[in-house]
Amino acid sequence: MFRLVIPLVVIALSACTPRATLDVVEAPDGVGTRSTVFVGTTRGSLTGAPPESYARDDLSYAQFEVSIPPTHTPGKINLPGRETPDPNRHFVITDSELDMPQPEFRKALARAFRKEQGHGILYVHGFNNVAADGVNRIAQMHNDIGINGVLMSYSWPSAGSPVGYAHDRDSALFARDGLAEMITTAGKSGGRKIILVAHSMGTLLTMEALRTLALQGRDDVLDHLAAVILIAPDIDVDVFKAQAKAIGDLPEPFVIFTSDEDRALRLSALLSGQTNRLGTLEDVEAVEDLEVALLDVSQFNSDSKSSHFIFGSSPRLLRLLSSLGDLDAAFQQGAAVRIGLLPGTVLTVRRATQVILFPNASPDGAAEP
Repeated sequence: MFRLVIPLVVIALSACTPRATLDVVEAPDGVGTRSTVFVGTTRGSLTGAPPESYARDDLSYAQFEVSIPPTHTPGKINLPGRETPDPNRHFVITDSELDMPQPEFRKALARAFRKEQGHGILYVHGFNNVAADGVNRIAQMHNDIGINGVLMSYSWPSAGSPVGYAHDRDSALFARDGLAEMITTAGKSGGRKIILVAHSMGTLLTMEALRTLALQGRDDVLDHLAAVILIAPDIDVDVFKAQAKAIGDLPEPFVIFTSDEDRALRLSALLSGQTNRLGTLEDVEAVEDLEVALLDVSQFNSDSKSSHFIFGSSPRLLRLLSSLGDLDAAFQQGAAVRIGLLPGTVLTVRRATQVILFPNASPDGAAEP
């Protein structure tokens, strides 16, 4: 019991930290880098206070413009907290359009997809997130990694509370149909090559949404997915395998970022009474029958603010990922290219591949200075 109490106290104290908001801030032209993020949500409100912000509702749509400050460093999302928002130093929202009718949302999305040749990135946030977290995160990853495409965020009704695990798990299941509809809307609006990125508990609802589409025979929708990336997935391994079996042929490439240093997933295992989480999986043989790639980023933990989001907060890993260019093309070309682009120890067991990434090597295999 004592081992469980200590982590709970730590995360409870973190709840006092000011959260991101979607309040619009006036900012002069030319300050910061601006990105448009299209949002689908099953929250009762994107901008309201609790409990309205985590009430469960039908899918609705919105659009935001995020400004990333000129002082931004990779891996960080600088928030104003209790200070006055300053576009020179903070992530801020400079424009928004809430409660967009679906036809209007689709027209705006279609215009954006035409400019990006049908490429897009859809991000699904994880446990203990407010709506602004997902909007800021996709803008930050787009900026730091340099992936091109229309930016989209799916905001499901997480309570945004470190002690709301049970609520969030139920909300994730509630939100799966909304995500399936969001993916469908993106495809119908011109999204031909969509990278679906999900984090933490958001990976559970992502797998459930893909399962729903597969069981409905919606191959036309699934065919629009150019890649699926699960970051620190908070899913029981057996549940994941059952979901994958129901989906059938998984979208390719299908990439899973893991870390045996992930403290949040260790706590999740304690809370759920299940020791085996997909995000801490060390033995690739457990998923050998699936066409997946496990990328073990445990060794990047030392320069990451969060062991649960190394993918987006480790400067060294961000540099590595940004140097890869087209991630989709790299994984489509087979194991030889994967080995060349992803420095580390590579193990292939049947259909699955595991790469233990090293932070002290460059993509060409040479040691970093």
